[in-house]
Amino acid sequence: MNQKIFETLEFGKIRAAVLNYAQTETGKVAIQSMLPSDDLATVETWQAETEQALSLLSQNQIIPIPRLNDLSGAIKRLQVGASLNGKELADVGKLLSSVKQVHDFYAKQEADNRTYPALYAWIERSIVLKDCIAMIGEAISEEGDVLSSASTELARIRRAQQQTEEAVRNQLNQILKNNASALSDTLITIRNNRYVLPVKADHKSQIKGTVHDQSSTGQTLYIEPRSVETLNNRRSHLQSEENNEIAQILMDLSGQLMPYYEDIRQNQYIIGQLDYIQSRASYGRQLQAVRPKVSPDRHVSLIQARHPLLDPKQVVANNIIIGQDYRTLIITGPNTGGKTILLKTLGILHLMGQAGLHIPAQKGSQIGLFDQVFADIGDEQSIEQSLSTFSGHMTNTIDILKHATYQSLLLFDELGSGTDPQEGAALATAILDYLTGAGMTTMATTHYPELKVYAHEAPHTINASMEFNAETLAPTYRLLIGIPGRSNALEISQRLGLPDYILEKARQGVSQDSQSINEMVANLETERRRLEADHQETEHRLAQADQLLKDLRTEYDRWVTYKDALVEKAKHEANMKVDQAQKEADKLIQEIRDLQLEQGQNTTIKEHVLIDKKGKFDQLKQPENLRKNKVLKRQKAKQELRVGQDVLVHSYGQRGSIVDKVDDKTFTVQMGILKMNLPAKDLEVIESIEAKKSRVNVQRKAGAKVTTSLDLRGRRYEDAMNETKLYLDKALLSNHPMVTIIHGKGTGALRQGIQQLLAVHPQVDHFDYSPPNAGGNGSTQVFFK
Repeated sequence: MNQKIFETLEFGKIRAAVLNYAQTETGKVAIQSMLPSDDLATVETWQAETEQALSLLSQNQIIPIPRLNDLSGAIKRLQVGASLNGKELADVGKLLSSVKQVHDFYAKQEADNRTYPALYAWIERSIVLKDCIAMIGEAISEEGDVLSSASTELARIRRAQQQTEEAVRNQLNQILKNNASALSDTLITIRNNRYVLPVKADHKSQIKGTVHDQSSTGQTLYIEPRSVETLNNRRSHLQSEENNEIAQILMDLSGQLMPYYEDIRQNQYIIGQLDYIQSRASYGRQLQAVRPKVSPDRHVSLIQARHPLLDPKQVVANNIIIGQDYRTLIITGPNTGGKTILLKTLGILHLMGQAGLHIPAQKGSQIGLFDQVFADIGDEQSIEQSLSTFSGHMTNTIDILKHATYQSLLLFDELGSGTDPQEGAALATAILDYLTGAGMTTMATTHYPELKVYAHEAPHTINASMEFNAETLAPTYRLLIGIPGRSNALEISQRLGLPDYILEKARQGVSQDSQSINEMVANLETERRRLEADHQETEHRLAQADQLLKDLRTEYDRWVTYKDALVEKAKHEANMKVDQAQKEADKLIQEIRDLQLEQGQNTTIKEHVLIDKKGKFDQLKQPENLRKNKVLKRQKAKQELRVGQDVLVHSYGQRGSIVDKVDDKTFTVQMGILKMNLPAKDLEVIESIEAKKSRVNVQRKAGAKVTTSLDLRGRRYEDAMNETKLYLDKALLSNHPMVTIIHGKGTGALRQGIQQLLAVHPQVDHFDYSPPNAGGNGSTQVFFK
């Protein structure tokens, strides 16, 4: 880009705004060198970097980059084998620690399924030097001081220093107590790196020692007592040893860092680039800017674009569209209407976008990819060069025509002004004709009415204007594409109070063509306002519809979530009840089994005991609430209980026969060998069944207890089949009504063999897979006859 455009469009102020967010010196250098690019891949990469950094900021995630000094000088000294001082080593350690923190930060983002490939392209090029970080951290403090832990010798020297200083102070404190009257102040001070006492000049004979200094008045002498001279000498010697040891430590550390100087340089550059990227993102967040699309065909579509250097509360946003249907946009209208700001907005937004910055516009905005941006804006008059305003503009225009290509963006303010209007209009028309024919993208402002006609008739060219409210005599700063600007001089003069007879004479002086054009423009503006009002009404209704749809979706999602929660709650409660019922059923089965064993070999269990236990089984069933089922109530009411009917006794869960009617609400029911008087509401008529053929009651001998489940997992097929046959016989002898065979899922061969065996077994009534919460198709429940 030509350097003059940065001054004309004030791009330096954009750099300064981004610079406020930089943390590192290398990042600041990158910002100060920020320039637009005309390479599509480069611009897209820069935009992706800014977008991903902005995404992190929107989640309150900040790349951990601290304030870092420039280490270029220190790195050069490492390169040539020179030693670094403590502050430089601390800065190197801070840089290397920052690199590790950035790696850890990105690893955490990846763990949270958030990836930022454009940023990772930088991070993966940095080198984490853990050993160097640990080495510097053990020896150097953050302020650059050498720590006692740097070496055992330094630790020894500093312990000796501390002991010596304590001894010196103890000696001096004793002298202070014994000679307080001879001292001008009761404190210990240092002169020439020696501990001394402030002694009154007329008492110097009282404190024997060496005078190291005196006060400005001469009334106080700073004397080192002879009793502490040896200790002070030891202090000085230890300080010399400390300095030598520190120098050796710094040299050793620098020597260990020397092989990594290129890695350190690379890390500094990368951290600076990440700082530069994050600064661009921070500036974009401040502007509420968006990532623009980039058109290599130079199709510009800026939606509600704003100038970044104007107050966002006062700036008027505009839609700027150029490059696709037309290459030249000619803006007419009165002064102070915002034409110049519009030119600068188009130019500065392209410089920003092509430099990787987001632009202050609405989402979906698109910039063109231009090789250069040229502008002739402002007063080009030059006293030094003896140029008039016209000459200055024309010199600038000629220079632009020399260097511009069909891929350039050209901005002209008041093209052809500063000379005779007729000649100026002709010259402006010729220049625009050349630029349009060359395929250049051009936006120009003008006052010449002839250019309105040119823009209406010339190909790839369109009129535009800045809206002016004739009622308030004020510009609205809104761009109207497709409508030429019109002069409002007569209307403004009339509202300001110019006499009517003067206005009438002025109107007669205006050509009929000019009046027709003004009337046409006025009609176009009226039609535009009407269409704009209709458009706003449509947008309002559409927004209402969108909000309604959003509310409906929110409510639907809430309902689905609530429904799923209810289903899960119901499943959980059902599983809990099933588990509870299973435990109670197992307990009852065990009680029946114990009863069978207690009755002995030749004694059968009494019928009423079995009925009672069976009734407890049926009580495990959760009753359904049928109070509101009026149809069932009516059907139940219609049942007529008669002697001889088979009924189901709900309270015991047993089948029986009515043998007698006590009264309308009570019946005598025979259940096995028992007869009981039961209420009619506890009885339900069921279909009678033919008496079963009598069978011999074989008393099974109660032997050793057999478990109610058989686990065959891991057994061979033949062994498993034989063991199943034996187990079924033992279970029958133990009077188990039901058992579970665990065969696992596996290939299904064992499961199929077990079920084929059960299908032909004479004592098996039926079998089925276990419930899902008890193993599912990995086990089979077997029910005996």
